[in-house]
Amino acid sequence: MEHDYVVVGSGLFGTVFAQQAREAGKSVLVLERRDHVGGNCWSYDCPETGINIHAYGTHIFHCSSDEIWQYVNRFTEFNRYRHRVLTTHRDRVYSMPINLGTINDFYGVSLRPFEVESFLEGKRENITTPHNLEEKAISLIGRDLYEAFVKGYTAKQWGCDPRELPASIINRLPVRVSYEDSYFDDRYQGIPLEGYGRMFERMLEGIPVELGVDFFEDREHWMGRAKKVVYTGPLDRFFDYQHGRLSWRSVRFELTRVDVDDYQGTSVMNYADREVPHTRIHEPKHLHAERWSRTKGKTVVIREYSHVDDDQPYYPVNFPADQEKLNRYQAQQSEHPNVLFGGRLAQYRYLDMHQVIGAALKAAARELGS
Repeated sequence: MEHDYVVVGSGLFGTVFAQQAREAGKSVLVLERRDHVGGNCWSYDCPETGINIHAYGTHIFHCSSDEIWQYVNRFTEFNRYRHRVLTTHRDRVYSMPINLGTINDFYGVSLRPFEVESFLEGKRENITTPHNLEEKAISLIGRDLYEAFVKGYTAKQWGCDPRELPASIINRLPVRVSYEDSYFDDRYQGIPLEGYGRMFERMLEGIPVELGVDFFEDREHWMGRAKKVVYTGPLDRFFDYQHGRLSWRSVRFELTRVDVDDYQGTSVMNYADREVPHTRIHEPKHLHAERWSRTKGKTVVIREYSHVDDDQPYYPVNFPADQEKLNRYQAQQSEHPNVLFGGRLAQYRYLDMHQVIGAALKAAARELGS
């Protein structure tokens, strides 16, 4: 065997595993279908503006784990960015997630924190056993807030009526009774100072990476070049869709350069109304306040649209039929003891970056005996 490991995919799971394996003295080869490493976390500096562009939507690193924070800081420094999300509904801008400011602005009241619960209790509908997302949301926040901030956005995001989605999707819909509007509560937060692209390049230093290579075009060849394969691609694809395709939602992006200093005043603006075709507008300039002086008079905005694209899976839909398929695919994994499955696509789970890194570190420790 030429290598100890062939790693299929250079997203976070594959990259972290490859880095740990090389550090342990193993021979590793990374295969990547795209023309760059980093998966959906990839970012690059726009040559025209100097703005660091997140090619697949805004990615904010956040975690509360000392171990994971120390690990990523081996490869990059982070700035002090703290994520705040705004949403536009009927041409008015509100703070998200729903908090005291959102509620007061929406209803035109001046509630104090201790008054929020009783106020919302009067808006909720008594649905003791919610059967879908809409019923669950209404039981949590009432119909007014649901129809303003959840219904249209959810329909665009998932491509179906919220009544067709399981209640579990929104089980933990956050509502804050203070004016706290920071999107994440984690102790560590920020954006890599030089962008995610440079972070991935440092993590993969000394490891051969073959870009533009589709593992499945010569699967047997790649399987034969290593003692073990680390597979991070779509799980159903590995098994040739024997039990059918798992359902995913995808996103597409429209990037526009605008000759103004600041287009929308924030990094991410959600659009809650169904009549607006895009779900969000990203303005990545706001992710790097430390670069602002170098990018005056120019900015980049990126409109995000939700759709279906089997070749670009982003978010697992996870309908009951998908769970049945997933169980069958997972049962087949034991038939491939020389393949390690990991990452968002191979697990059919929505995972934050720190969760993927943590899982990759644990998998590497088990595999490498460290």
